[in-house]
Formats: sequence, C-alpha cells, structure tokens
Amino acid sequence: MAKYYDINDIITEEESVSVIFQKAASGVGIDPSAEMDFIEAGSKVELPFWLAHELQLRQAVSVNVPPCFNQKTRLEIQADSASVDLRSRCPFFYEFGCKMAPICICLLILHANIQLPFQNFSHFNIFRTIGFLLLSAFKSRYKEVLTKAHTTSFEAGSKFWTILTKEEINFYETAQSAMTSFKKWRMGGARFQIASILRRKRKPTE
Repeated sequence: MAKYYDINDIITEEESVSVIFQKAASGVGIDPSAEMDFIEAGSKVELPFWLAHELQLRQAVSVNVPPCFNQKTRLEIQADSASVDLRSRCPFFYEFGCKMAPICICLLILHANIQLPFQNFSHFNIFRTIGFLLLSAFKSRYKEVLTKAHTTSFEAGSKFWTILTKEEINFYETAQSAMTSFKKWRMGGARFQIASILRRKRKPTE
C-alpha cells in the first residue's frame, strides 16, 4: 500500500509488472476492446504494482520479475555500475526494488512448499538475488554520485544526471549543496565564532 501523502511512493506503485493469472477472473475489463470481460487462468497480463501485489496476496496471480531487475541489468551493474542507465529502466529503481523483494521472497517460499517449477534456473537466481542487486548497486553508485557532485562541472554533471534514479538525484543535489555551503564558509566570514556563553565577563574574585 502506497504512503497516502507521498507522491513518489504512489508513482512507484504505478510501475507495471507482468503477472500470470492462477485463477479465472470475470468482470475484470482490463482491455476495453476485448469481446469478453473475463480473464482465463494462465493468461499473462501487465498490471500496476499496487494491483498485482493485492492479487498476489490473494494467490490470484503470480508475479514475474520486472525487466529492470533481470539478469542483464545485474551483469551490467557488476561490470560497471556507475555507467548503467538506471533511470531508463526504472526512475524509482531502489524504491521499487524494496517493494518487489518481499514479493520475491514469498514466491520462493511458495515454490518451495508446493514444489512448483521455475521457468529456468536464471529466473530462480534473480528471485534470490534481487536484494543483493539493490545493495550492490546502491553501494557502488553512491560513492560515484558523491564524487561527481564534489568534482564535476555543471555541464558534465547535467549529462551524468540522465542516468541517475530519483533517489540518486536527491543525493547528488544534497552533496552539491553541502559542498557549496562549505566553500562559502571557507571563502568568507570568520572561521571560528566565540560562543555567547564565553563572551560573558567573569566576575572579579574577592
């Protein structure tokens, strides 16, 4: 469930995910041009995350891993995380991943309990490592974001922005703001200010 007043969280849960209906559903009306208003079991459909999550909790659908967390993305992050364009894959990559990770864990438990086969081992491996993928990407890219924010010119920084997620852009702006404040402090004004309590005159002792 999205945070009620958080627009970014609401947008995150609007991300589309691929699901497979485990049960037939009538009166769904997902496709207005369809002749029938029901979906047969086994049908593959794209749904917003918030709806897919609710249906998954009721075991009405099984959720597939979104493309932004697939094997290709994982290998690219392992090779050179700083150059991977995560924004084009998902602007809210980390937030969306944190919402997907618990679902993936539930699916792993479900498959283990009822021994449902995965499509292939690679699919199973992605389910297991989505949390590690988020952590690995965040740790390696976080250092790069801070370095660029402190050392890159505005023109070069603008180009770097195009591959950053919303969360990373917030880090970048915060780091730049901190650096600007630090430089302003270094260039002007007194380095040290005497605390007001130290300015009080001591009473002469008798």
